[in-house]
Amino acid sequence: MSSSTASLTVTADAELVFVPAPGMGHLKSAVELAKLIIQHNHCISIVILIINIPTTTSLINDFIHSQSRNNPYPTHLTFMALPPLSNPPERSSPDFMRILIELHEPLVKQAVEERIQAGSSKLAGFVLDMFCTNMIDIATNLNIPAYIFFTSGANMLSLMFHFQSMNDGGVFDLTKDHISPNAEFDVPGFVNRVPEIVLPSVFIDKESGVPMLLNLVRGLRRSKGILVNTFTELETSGVQALLDQATQGSSIPAIYPVGPILELDSGSQGEDHVSILQWLDKQPSSSVVFLCFGSMGSFDANEVKEIANGLEKSGHRFLWSLRKPPSAGTTQPSQDQTFVEALPEGFVDRTAKIGKIISWAPQVSILSHRSVGGFVSHCGWNSTLESMWFGVPIATWPLYAEQQLNAFELIKELGLAVEIRMDYRHDWKTRKANFVVTAEEVENGVKKLMSLDEETKQRVRQMRDEGRKALEDGGSSHKSLARFIQNVLTFE
Repeated sequence: MSSSTASLTVTADAELVFVPAPGMGHLKSAVELAKLIIQHNHCISIVILIINIPTTTSLINDFIHSQSRNNPYPTHLTFMALPPLSNPPERSSPDFMRILIELHEPLVKQAVEERIQAGSSKLAGFVLDMFCTNMIDIATNLNIPAYIFFTSGANMLSLMFHFQSMNDGGVFDLTKDHISPNAEFDVPGFVNRVPEIVLPSVFIDKESGVPMLLNLVRGLRRSKGILVNTFTELETSGVQALLDQATQGSSIPAIYPVGPILELDSGSQGEDHVSILQWLDKQPSSSVVFLCFGSMGSFDANEVKEIANGLEKSGHRFLWSLRKPPSAGTTQPSQDQTFVEALPEGFVDRTAKIGKIISWAPQVSILSHRSVGGFVSHCGWNSTLESMWFGVPIATWPLYAEQQLNAFELIKELGLAVEIRMDYRHDWKTRKANFVVTAEEVENGVKKLMSLDEETKQRVRQMRDEGRKALEDGGSSHKSLARFIQNVLTFE
């Protein structure tokens, strides 16, 4: 038990029910948060309810099996897979996630009620993923608090609150009014005005995105508190803006910045993992640029050729996670197949001494390696935090979700990254991009990344140190998590 919670008097064990969204990034973050809470206070036990998507069931099952086998808190941390749906929604549906979560509500309610009837522990609250806010009703009916785990950053949360507030306050109607292509917005927490080109696609998709967004944010306001996967030293203005609003009588609930929440112990992943690390071992320190675009990231043949030509012209050593795009009827790129057939003729032979093409990347192992000096990233929030944790500077190439906003924050707000592009968008449903990034842009971006000025490098190193301090006893996130735990244990 940490010193910050040792003084609490607790007469009964308290159980939290976690409901992560059915995506590996969300699930992994939720598991790590659960471990951190238990580490802080052993009076709390946690059960994680697993929502399965048929297309990712094997991945999720493998992850849960690994976590169960290596569970450091076997009496405090439990995984419970919910029954499969008899009528799962079509994966191609624009409302897939919303429908999937709604169909799981009765299954979550049943699972929780059965645990209450078993009487094994005192149910203290729900910790729901940001996409599961509708399940707050279950907690309300059981007369227990519901908290939200927000897996993106503070500035994204601030942007969501701001736009929902303007919509519901009649400033403009997000469901009808079109946002001007050159519009800029003053948003609490941002030092710079936020341009339209970096707004997440959900703010612009009026058919399904905007209704989902507004419903989600209204749900956030109904929660008892929001745990945000960030740390104060990284998003100082964004965190402070949220804290100010939460304490000034607004409808924003309590805010708990508890990050960076990361899965850093990924373990060995087979022969490919070993061969990647062996290759990196042979490279000079900070000489390799690592290219990886997340679990949904892939490019068509024309784009692959542009990246390859840009990389080759840059002259830098590279490790490139080049995954084959989704096949017909699937939505995720291949786990184990590279897209080498799309590469320019002779590319592999010409770059054999300085480059390596891989499929799935053991990202934590790569970013932590001494030879990696830069990261061409899609700017997913987990990847951003991992890069900061290891002090590896980023060249931004966002694809979807809130990644354009993350790129804007890294470049313009924080000065921690360089730009390849921050306005690129890839629609994972249609597999179409808004433009092609040229070989020249790739070449220039990689060169700029790998020859960063000392001032920027120092900022990145400082953020690495600040992130680690935040989680230590007495650090900003450590204190914030202690506040959350005290709130859970003292709730009547």
